[in-house]
Amino acid sequence: METRQLGRTGIEVSLLSIGGLYTSSLAGGVSETERIMNRAIELGVNAIDTAPAYADSERTVGQAIASNTAPLIITTKLGGRPQPFDPQDIVALRESVEESLRLLGREQVDILMIHEPDRPQQYPWWTSYDPLDGPVLELMDDLKAEGKIRFSGLAGTTVTEMTSLIQSDRFDVVLTAFNYNVLFREAAETVIPAAVDHNMGVALGSVFGQGFLTRRADEEVRGNPFWLAESRREQLLAYYELLDELKLPAYELCLRFAVSNPAVSTIPIGCKTVEHLEASVEAVEKGPLSEDVLNRIDEIADMVPRRPWEEPMILPFGKDYYGPGIANMGAAVQVGKLKLEA
Repeated sequence: METRQLGRTGIEVSLLSIGGLYTSSLAGGVSETERIMNRAIELGVNAIDTAPAYADSERTVGQAIASNTAPLIITTKLGGRPQPFDPQDIVALRESVEESLRLLGREQVDILMIHEPDRPQQYPWWTSYDPLDGPVLELMDDLKAEGKIRFSGLAGTTVTEMTSLIQSDRFDVVLTAFNYNVLFREAAETVIPAAVDHNMGVALGSVFGQGFLTRRADEEVRGNPFWLAESRREQLLAYYELLDELKLPAYELCLRFAVSNPAVSTIPIGCKTVEHLEASVEAVEKGPLSEDVLNRIDEIADMVPRRPWEEPMILPFGKDYYGPGIANMGAAVQVGKLKLEA
């Protein structure tokens, strides 16, 4: 497995890493996580990203790696624990880190990230933006001095807010998700360039779009669901045509697109099984895509340069996104229309 330098940390991180959401009871629990981690290490994957917000992932990972002595780069996060969560409470934030260390069975984690630092209406982390300030910064400095964390980072999904936080030059690594993949390119404009300018490591999350890029929905797209913008519909059909033409599985195209960007340090993937891991490693080891294919993907991405404002973050193919009430509402509208026409 190829490694890349994780920005100014100097850490050599494997190009693929394990995303911790499914190394938990949401998938195969401790037994499958142990299989995944053992096989990952055999294949040269040397990093895992987890968080208190990923169900019981920290506990599951800690138990799964307890007897494994191989070097492993561990990232976890601050955010959402304890409840009710107060990001201005430095004592509670420290308690959360201590709990992470206990669950993971470690005296130190390599990277501690702030989870969702870019959504002030969700978690008001900051007391000032210029200069950037908040109790979490003081805590991270203290934890570094105590040897409990090696480096600090950000894990978010926006563009403008994340770019501003990156430009503060207070962090070593950024995990950016839902905004850079074969169809979404918002992070390419400012987030990734800002990270490169500040020599930050870049972890790229959700390269599969939480599944909508790898689970084809040809019939549903052609059926033109009412929540799907026409420009997105045309783009997805063009994407499916490209997959058919290239005769590549979608997950391979997504992964090889991501590794084609030299600014990307590592790609956390949410493996539910060892087989998922092995298929992903095999795809990445085929290397970056050709320039011709990258140009074709860019042309398709350019069909929707900005996401429609009402579009769900994760496209809900195969799901009743608005719930059963929407059907009743539609029926009521139709009845009202008939009454008016009468």
